[in-house]
Amino acid sequence: MPNNLSCLVKTSAIVICAAMLAGAHDGDPDPLAQGYHDMYNLKFADAHKTFEDYEHANPADPMGPVSDAAAYLFFEFERLKILHSEFFADNSSFFSKKKLAADPMVKHDFEAALAESKKRADAMLQKDPNARDALLANVIRIALHADYLALIEKDNWQALTEVKQARADADALVTKYPDCYDAYLAMGVENYLLSQKAAPIRLFLRMTGAETDKEQGLVKLRIVADKGHYLKPYAKILLAIAALRDNKKPEAVKLLQELAAQFPRNDLFQEELKKLS
Repeated sequence: MPNNLSCLVKTSAIVICAAMLAGAHDGDPDPLAQGYHDMYNLKFADAHKTFEDYEHANPADPMGPVSDAAAYLFFEFERLKILHSEFFADNSSFFSKKKLAADPMVKHDFEAALAESKKRADAMLQKDPNARDALLANVIRIALHADYLALIEKDNWQALTEVKQARADADALVTKYPDCYDAYLAMGVENYLLSQKAAPIRLFLRMTGAETDKEQGLVKLRIVADKGHYLKPYAKILLAIAALRDNKKPEAVKLLQELAAQFPRNDLFQEELKKLS
Protein backbone atom coordinates (compact mmCIF):
# COMPACT_ATOMS: atom_id res chain seq x y z
CA MET A 1 0.00 0.00 0.00
CA PRO A 2 1.39 3.48 -0.86
CA ASN A 3 2.62 5.37 2.20
CA ASN A 4 0.05 8.19 1.84
CA LEU A 5 -2.78 5.69 1.62
CA SER A 6 -1.44 3.87 4.65
CA CYS A 7 -1.44 7.16 6.57
CA LEU A 8 -4.99 8.08 5.69
CA VAL A 9 -6.28 4.60 6.56
CA LYS A 10 -4.75 4.85 10.02
CA THR A 11 -6.01 8.39 10.51
CA SER A 12 -9.52 7.47 9.45
CA ALA A 13 -9.58 4.44 11.69
CA ILE A 14 -8.38 6.22 14.79
CA VAL A 15 -10.87 8.98 14.45
CA ILE A 16 -13.89 6.92 13.60
CA CYS A 17 -13.27 4.61 16.46
CA ALA A 18 -13.94 7.23 18.70
CA ALA A 19 -17.10 5.73 19.46
CA MET A 20 -15.25 5.27 22.35
CA LEU A 21 -12.59 7.60 23.11
CA ALA A 22 -14.50 10.66 23.94
CA GLY A 23 -16.44 10.35 27.10
CA ALA A 24 -19.23 12.51 28.33
CA HIS A 25 -19.32 15.06 31.12
CA ASP A 26 -19.16 14.85 34.89
CA GLY A 27 -22.56 14.44 36.49
CA ASP A 28 -24.17 12.79 33.47
CA PRO A 29 -26.76 10.31 34.85
CA ASP A 30 -25.99 7.82 32.06
CA PRO A 31 -23.62 5.23 33.63
CA LEU A 32 -21.96 4.57 30.28
CA ALA A 33 -21.28 8.28 29.82
CA GLN A 34 -19.49 8.40 33.17
CA GLY A 35 -17.42 5.39 32.13
CA TYR A 36 -16.35 7.13 28.94
CA HIS A 37 -15.48 10.25 30.89
CA ASP A 38 -13.28 8.21 33.23
CA MET A 39 -11.65 6.44 30.31
CA TYR A 40 -10.77 9.64 28.50
CA ASN A 41 -9.61 11.12 31.76
CA LEU A 42 -7.16 8.16 32.02
CA LYS A 43 -9.00 6.54 34.95
CA PHE A 44 -9.09 3.12 33.34
CA ALA A 45 -9.91 1.01 36.41
CA ASP A 46 -12.92 3.20 37.14
CA ALA A 47 -14.04 3.01 33.51
CA HIS A 48 -13.84 -0.79 33.42
CA LYS A 49 -15.73 -1.04 36.71
CA THR A 50 -18.52 1.17 35.35
CA PHE A 51 -18.79 -0.74 32.08
CA GLU A 52 -18.66 -4.16 33.74
CA ASP A 53 -21.34 -3.16 36.25
CA TYR A 54 -23.48 -1.99 33.36
CA GLU A 55 -22.94 -5.30 31.53
CA HIS A 56 -24.09 -7.30 34.52
CA ALA A 57 -27.13 -5.10 35.08
CA ASN A 58 -28.04 -5.11 31.37
CA PRO A 59 -27.12 -8.58 30.06
CA ALA A 60 -28.81 -8.09 26.68
CA ASP A 61 -27.35 -4.66 25.87
CA PRO A 62 -24.35 -4.72 23.46
CA MET A 63 -23.29 -1.21 24.48
CA GLY A 64 -21.80 -2.48 27.75
CA PRO A 65 -19.18 -4.85 26.28
CA VAL A 66 -18.35 -2.61 23.31
CA SER A 67 -17.69 0.23 25.74
CA ASP A 68 -15.46 -2.05 27.81
CA ALA A 69 -13.59 -2.93 24.59
CA ALA A 70 -13.06 0.78 24.00
CA ALA A 71 -11.45 1.13 27.41
CA TYR A 72 -9.02 -1.72 26.65
CA LEU A 73 -8.09 -0.14 23.33
CA PHE A 74 -7.68 3.33 24.79
CA PHE A 75 -5.47 1.89 27.53
CA GLU A 76 -3.20 0.54 24.78
CA PHE A 77 -3.25 3.91 23.05
CA GLU A 78 -2.12 5.57 26.25
CA ARG A 79 0.49 2.92 27.07
CA LEU A 80 1.94 3.10 23.57
CA LYS A 81 1.64 6.92 23.44
CA ILE A 82 -0.40 6.75 20.26
CA LEU A 83 -2.66 9.69 21.16
CA HIS A 84 -0.12 11.99 22.75
CA SER A 85 1.63 14.86 20.99
CA GLU A 86 1.92 12.85 17.77
CA PHE A 87 -1.82 13.19 17.37
CA PHE A 88 -1.41 16.88 16.56
CA ALA A 89 2.06 16.71 15.07
CA ASP A 90 3.70 15.66 11.85
CA ASN A 91 2.25 12.53 10.23
CA SER A 92 5.69 11.15 9.40
CA SER A 93 6.30 10.26 13.04
CA PHE A 94 2.71 9.38 13.95
CA PHE A 95 2.31 7.04 10.99
CA SER A 96 5.63 5.29 11.33
CA LYS A 97 5.64 1.77 9.92
CA LYS A 98 7.39 0.48 13.01
CA LYS A 99 5.18 -2.16 14.59
CA LEU A 100 4.06 -1.61 18.15
CA ALA A 101 4.41 -4.10 20.97
CA ALA A 102 0.82 -5.02 21.77
CA ASP A 103 -0.03 -6.43 25.18
CA PRO A 104 -1.37 -9.96 24.47
CA MET A 105 -3.64 -9.98 27.53
CA VAL A 106 -5.17 -6.64 26.60
CA LYS A 107 -5.68 -7.88 23.05
CA HIS A 108 -7.41 -11.00 24.35
CA ASP A 109 -9.75 -9.00 26.59
CA PHE A 110 -10.38 -6.46 23.83
CA GLU A 111 -11.36 -9.13 21.32
CA ALA A 112 -13.49 -10.98 23.87
CA ALA A 113 -15.43 -7.80 24.62
CA LEU A 114 -15.98 -7.14 20.91
CA ALA A 115 -17.22 -10.71 20.42
CA GLU A 116 -19.63 -10.39 23.33
CA SER A 117 -20.97 -7.14 21.94
CA LYS A 118 -21.53 -8.71 18.52
CA LYS A 119 -23.30 -11.67 20.12
CA ARG A 120 -25.64 -9.38 22.04
CA ALA A 121 -26.24 -7.11 19.04
CA ASP A 122 -27.04 -10.04 16.76
CA ALA A 123 -29.55 -11.39 19.27
CA MET A 124 -31.17 -7.98 19.68
CA LEU A 125 -31.39 -7.42 15.91
CA GLN A 126 -33.01 -10.81 15.40
CA LYS A 127 -35.88 -9.62 17.56
CA ASP A 128 -35.90 -6.07 16.19
CA PRO A 129 -33.89 -5.24 13.03
CA ASN A 130 -34.17 -1.55 13.90
CA ALA A 131 -32.88 -1.79 17.49
CA ARG A 132 -31.04 1.48 17.96
CA ASP A 133 -28.54 0.37 20.60
CA ALA A 134 -27.59 -2.71 18.60
CA LEU A 135 -27.02 -0.67 15.44
CA LEU A 136 -24.91 1.88 17.31
CA ALA A 137 -22.91 -0.82 19.06
CA ASN A 138 -22.12 -2.39 15.70
CA VAL A 139 -20.82 0.90 14.31
CA ILE A 140 -18.61 1.30 17.36
CA ARG A 141 -17.42 -2.32 17.30
CA ILE A 142 -16.33 -2.20 13.66
CA ALA A 143 -14.59 1.15 14.13
CA LEU A 144 -12.70 -0.07 17.19
CA HIS A 145 -11.49 -3.17 15.39
CA ALA A 146 -10.43 -1.10 12.38
CA ASP A 147 -8.43 1.11 14.70
CA TYR A 148 -6.61 -1.85 16.24
CA LEU A 149 -5.83 -3.23 12.79
CA ALA A 150 -4.47 0.05 11.46
CA LEU A 151 -2.56 1.40 14.43
CA ILE A 152 -1.26 -1.72 16.16
CA GLU A 153 -1.33 -4.64 13.74
CA LYS A 154 -0.67 -2.46 10.63
CA ASP A 155 -3.18 -4.38 8.52
CA ASN A 156 -4.11 -1.32 6.46
CA TRP A 157 -6.16 -2.89 3.70
CA GLN A 158 -8.50 -4.65 6.11
CA ALA A 159 -8.66 -1.51 8.21
CA LEU A 160 -9.74 0.52 5.17
CA THR A 161 -12.52 -1.99 4.48
CA GLU A 162 -13.77 -1.72 8.06
CA VAL A 163 -13.49 2.09 8.10
CA LYS A 164 -15.83 2.27 5.11
CA GLN A 165 -18.15 -0.29 6.70
CA ALA A 166 -18.38 1.77 9.89
CA ARG A 167 -19.25 4.87 7.88
CA ALA A 168 -21.85 3.06 5.79
CA ASP A 169 -23.46 1.58 8.91
CA ALA A 170 -23.44 4.98 10.58
CA ASP A 171 -25.14 6.50 7.55
CA ALA A 172 -27.85 3.85 7.70
CA LEU A 173 -28.25 4.39 11.44
CA VAL A 174 -28.84 8.14 11.23
CA THR A 175 -31.28 7.58 8.37
CA LYS A 176 -33.40 5.62 10.85
CA TYR A 177 -32.54 7.74 13.89
CA PRO A 178 -31.49 11.29 12.89
CA ASP A 179 -31.04 12.24 16.55
CA CYS A 180 -28.35 9.56 17.08
CA TYR A 181 -25.82 12.35 16.79
CA ASP A 182 -22.72 10.40 17.81
CA ALA A 183 -23.04 8.32 14.62
CA TYR A 184 -22.40 11.42 12.50
CA LEU A 185 -18.77 11.27 13.64
CA ALA A 186 -17.94 8.37 11.30
CA MET A 187 -19.25 10.27 8.28
CA GLY A 188 -17.56 13.49 9.31
CA VAL A 189 -14.18 11.90 9.89
CA GLU A 190 -14.06 10.03 6.61
CA ASN A 191 -15.07 13.04 4.54
CA TYR A 192 -12.80 15.58 6.22
CA LEU A 193 -9.64 13.53 6.59
CA LEU A 194 -9.74 11.96 3.15
CA SER A 195 -10.38 15.37 1.61
CA GLN A 196 -6.91 16.43 2.79
CA LYS A 197 -5.16 13.95 0.52
CA ALA A 198 -3.77 14.60 -2.96
CA ALA A 199 -6.21 14.51 -5.87
CA PRO A 200 -5.00 11.16 -7.30
CA ILE A 201 -5.43 9.49 -3.92
CA ARG A 202 -8.87 11.02 -3.45
CA LEU A 203 -9.88 9.69 -6.86
CA PHE A 204 -8.63 6.22 -5.93
CA LEU A 205 -10.50 6.33 -2.63
CA ARG A 206 -13.75 7.40 -4.27
CA MET A 207 -13.38 4.47 -6.65
CA THR A 208 -13.25 2.18 -3.61
CA GLY A 209 -16.44 3.72 -2.20
CA ALA A 210 -14.89 6.24 0.21
CA GLU A 211 -16.23 9.79 0.70
CA THR A 212 -13.90 12.81 0.50
CA ASP A 213 -15.96 16.04 0.86
CA LYS A 214 -14.22 18.42 3.29
CA GLU A 215 -17.17 20.74 3.91
CA GLN A 216 -19.57 17.86 4.51
CA GLY A 217 -17.05 16.41 6.92
CA LEU A 218 -16.88 19.62 8.95
CA VAL A 219 -20.67 19.91 9.00
CA LYS A 220 -20.99 16.40 10.45
CA LEU A 221 -18.27 17.00 13.04
CA ARG A 222 -19.96 20.19 14.21
CA ILE A 223 -23.22 18.28 14.67
CA VAL A 224 -21.46 15.90 17.04
CA ALA A 225 -19.59 18.70 18.84
CA ASP A 226 -22.87 20.53 19.37
CA LYS A 227 -25.36 17.72 20.02
CA GLY A 228 -23.39 14.51 20.57
CA HIS A 229 -23.24 12.52 23.79
CA TYR A 230 -20.42 9.98 24.16
CA LEU A 231 -18.43 11.51 21.30
CA LYS A 232 -19.01 15.22 21.79
CA PRO A 233 -15.54 15.88 23.26
CA TYR A 234 -13.86 13.81 20.56
CA ALA A 235 -15.57 15.80 17.83
CA LYS A 236 -14.12 18.91 19.46
CA ILE A 237 -10.65 17.35 19.20
CA LEU A 238 -11.13 16.77 15.49
CA LEU A 239 -12.43 20.29 14.94
CA ALA A 240 -9.40 21.64 16.80
CA ILE A 241 -7.14 19.69 14.43
CA ALA A 242 -9.06 21.05 11.45
CA ALA A 243 -8.72 24.58 12.81
CA LEU A 244 -4.97 24.15 13.23
CA ARG A 245 -4.60 22.83 9.68
CA ASP A 246 -6.58 25.84 8.39
CA ASN A 247 -4.48 28.27 10.47
CA LYS A 248 -7.46 29.19 12.68
CA LYS A 249 -5.51 29.38 15.94
CA PRO A 250 -8.19 31.14 18.09
CA GLU A 251 -10.74 28.45 17.26
CA ALA A 252 -8.26 25.68 18.08
CA VAL A 253 -7.30 27.33 21.38
CA LYS A 254 -10.94 27.69 22.42
CA LEU A 255 -11.69 24.02 21.76
CA LEU A 256 -8.55 22.80 23.51
CA GLN A 257 -9.26 24.99 26.54
CA GLU A 258 -12.71 23.43 26.85
CA LEU A 259 -11.24 19.93 26.63
CA ALA A 260 -8.48 20.69 29.14
CA ALA A 261 -11.06 21.94 31.65
CA GLN A 262 -13.28 18.89 31.14
CA PHE A 263 -10.48 16.30 31.35
CA PRO A 264 -7.86 17.68 33.77
CA ARG A 265 -6.08 14.33 34.25
CA ASN A 266 -5.27 14.05 30.56
CA ASP A 267 -2.27 16.24 29.84
CA LEU A 268 -2.58 16.08 26.04
CA PHE A 269 -4.73 19.19 25.82
CA GLN A 270 -2.51 21.27 28.10
CA GLU A 271 0.52 20.20 26.10
CA GLU A 272 -1.07 21.31 22.86
CA LEU A 273 -2.19 24.61 24.36
CA LYS A 274 1.41 25.31 25.42
CA LYS A 275 2.55 24.77 21.85
CA LEU A 276 0.05 27.41 20.71
CA SER A 277 0.95 30.00 23.34
